[in-house]
Amino acid sequence: MPTDTKNGLDRRSFLKASTVASSTAAFGAFAVAANQAVAATKEVAAGAAEAEVSLTEAEIAALPRVKQELVAPPFAPKHDQVAKGGPKVVEVTMTIKELRWEVDDHGAETWALTFEGSVPGPLIVCHEGDYVELTLINPEYNRMEHNIDFHSSTGALGGAGLTHVLPGEQVKLRWKAVKSGVFVYHCAPEGQMIPYHVVHGMNGAVMVLPREGLKDKDGNLLSYDDVFYVGEQDFYIPKDENGDWKVYDGPGDNFADVMPVMRTLTPTHVVFNGKVGALTGDHALKSAVGRTALFIHAQSNRDSRPHLIGGHGDYVWETGSFADDPATGLETWFIRGGSAGAALYTFRQPGVYVYLNHNLIEAVELGAASHVIVDGEWDDDLMKQVSKPGPIPS
Repeated sequence: MPTDTKNGLDRRSFLKASTVASSTAAFGAFAVAANQAVAATKEVAAGAAEAEVSLTEAEIAALPRVKQELVAPPFAPKHDQVAKGGPKVVEVTMTIKELRWEVDDHGAETWALTFEGSVPGPLIVCHEGDYVELTLINPEYNRMEHNIDFHSSTGALGGAGLTHVLPGEQVKLRWKAVKSGVFVYHCAPEGQMIPYHVVHGMNGAVMVLPREGLKDKDGNLLSYDDVFYVGEQDFYIPKDENGDWKVYDGPGDNFADVMPVMRTLTPTHVVFNGKVGALTGDHALKSAVGRTALFIHAQSNRDSRPHLIGGHGDYVWETGSFADDPATGLETWFIRGGSAGAALYTFRQPGVYVYLNHNLIEAVELGAASHVIVDGEWDDDLMKQVSKPGPIPS
């Protein structure tokens, strides 16, 4: 491992010291407590039984293994809605990419910290009782330390305590899907770097399906034709003294400037899938009358209020838990910051639907909106323009 000639620190110690130095004393106390908790977790992990059936290493090694090919949002990897056979090990590989990132068409940009080069990171799909085995790669050319916290997992800070990787390192983590639902994952290094990484795009979602598939409150099977995966992202882009967006040479260079902007709790942009207009125009979502879409909405940092203009939430798992009965017929639902939710809707009319955050200021002014273009035949029974606009009769 290379050695820094100035101070004699090896590369790992040097980068680690740089990361810790950027954190406040208050967050440092949190990090110490977290590391102590991780150590205790490691000691008792062998005897812990978090699921109804606890398998030995030999039994897990004998399970079928499936390599999941991740795809870029807003799409989902291929998967069965109802599980076939018993539990399996779902193998996933994610490479961390630090990228120059355009946030809008008016000069706002940042250095995004990403899983697999997308904002949000790709959707991972498995079934309850499956094991997810992640290989997390931090290439040599990156600048920063990273890790991953799965809200869908159990123990060691969601895996964050066991997945710290410096540039040039990789790590493998296995976790068992003991709860069904949709969940957030995000990078959570230490201290101030936790929110810093999250608001620079380093978050995504996991969907853990019940083995028997989605059900309504009466136990009837619910299915979908399309998955639309929306990651809502808040950005905090600094401006210079002239009011122009500031541009930086590399990841992390904006740290001193962006922290005061973050502390205002007022984002400069709130966008779907990384950029203003990322899911509109040529990139709009596509469907058709009679098709059922599963909208997965994740927000790792702030509350959101998804709404489908022209449609509804036929079935909504607002808190993300598929173990609970879905709400029905909602106009708008609520996604708590740090969570994901899901909604099913069957399109009944053709046209352009707007799926947005119904904080309309954030949708219209800051960018939290998308379009769904739906093909099909119009149904006058559902809606009809009885008369066209014209002069008011005198």
